[in-house]
Amino acid sequence: MKPTDSSPPSVAVVIPSYKVTRHILQVIAAIDNDVDHIIVVDDACPEGSGKLVESGCSDPRVCVVYHAQNQGVGGAVLTGYQRALELGADIIVKIDGDGQMDPALLPNFVAPIAALEADYTKGNRFYDLRNIGRMPAIRLFGNAVLSFMAKVSTGYWDLFDPTNGYTAISARVAALLPFERISRRYFFETDLLFRLGTFRAVVVDIPMDARYGDEVSNLRIGKVLTEFLLKHGRNFFKRVFYSYFLRDMSLASLELLAGCALVLFGAVFGLYHWGLSVSTGAPASTGTVMLAALPLLVGLQLLLAFLAYDIASVPRKVLSGRLGRRLRGH
Repeated sequence: MKPTDSSPPSVAVVIPSYKVTRHILQVIAAIDNDVDHIIVVDDACPEGSGKLVESGCSDPRVCVVYHAQNQGVGGAVLTGYQRALELGADIIVKIDGDGQMDPALLPNFVAPIAALEADYTKGNRFYDLRNIGRMPAIRLFGNAVLSFMAKVSTGYWDLFDPTNGYTAISARVAALLPFERISRRYFFETDLLFRLGTFRAVVVDIPMDARYGDEVSNLRIGKVLTEFLLKHGRNFFKRVFYSYFLRDMSLASLELLAGCALVLFGAVFGLYHWGLSVSTGAPASTGTVMLAALPLLVGLQLLLAFLAYDIASVPRKVLSGRLGRRLRGH
C-alpha cells in the first residue's frame, strides 16, 4: 500500500534475531499497534529465536523468516527489508531483539520519513550528556573513533554514532539499494550510509537513550577497528571518485587534485633535501627550504578548501519525495 494524503504510511519492523531469546518476546509485545508488520529474521540462531516467537507470540502482525546459515546482522536486516518490500511497506524500521532499543521511540524514527523530511533516520545516543555517563568507557571511545571515520567515508559530516542499529528507511529508497554489495556483518550500518550517500539520500539523527541490561553485545570495538579502518578507507576513495570525478567535475575536484600534487611534491622534495643535508653536513639554502614549504602550505590550503566544500555538500533534498513525484507522474 502506498500512502495517500489521507492514509498513514504502512510501517514494517524488522528484528534480526541471534541469541536474543531472553528479550525478543518482550520487544515484540512493546511494539505499537500503528505498526502493520513485524518481521523476525532468525539468523540461524542456535537458541531457536524464530521457533520461540512462533510458539510464544500470537500477534497476527508477526512473520518469521529463517536463514539456513548465519549471515550476520546486515544479512538479516537485508532479508527483512526484502520481505517488507514484498508486503508493501512504505517505511521499514529496524530494531534489535536484545531489549537495548525502546520500541516506544519508534514514532520518532518514522515521522521525518512520513513527512518527507528524511529518507533514512538513525539513532544517536550522544545527544543527552546525562545519558552518556551510563555508556561503558571503551564503547564511548570506540564510537567516537568510528563516528569520525564514518563522517570521512560516507560524507555525512553532521551524523554521529554510526554503528547505532535503531534505524528507519523509506521503502522507495530501500528498493534502490544494491543488496548484494552491502556488507553483511558489523560494518553493515556504516556501509549502508555509504550506499545511501551515493544516492544523495537525506539522513537524520534521532536522539535516543540506549538501555543496558543483562544483554551481551557481540560487537568488540577493539577487534574491529582495523577492519573498519580499511573498509572506511575503501569507501572514502570510492565516494570521492564517484562524487567528484565520475558524476561531476567541479572546482572542488581541481582543489583536491592540485592540493594532493602540491603536498606530495613539497613532502618528497623537502625529505630528499633534508636527507641530503644530513648526509653532507651542509645546510639547505633558503630557496630550497621555501621550495619545499610553499607547495606544502598551498597544498594544505587547497585540501582544506576541498574539505569545506565536502562538508557543505551533505544531502539536503529528500530523495524519497522526488521518487514519489516521479511515480505519481507515470
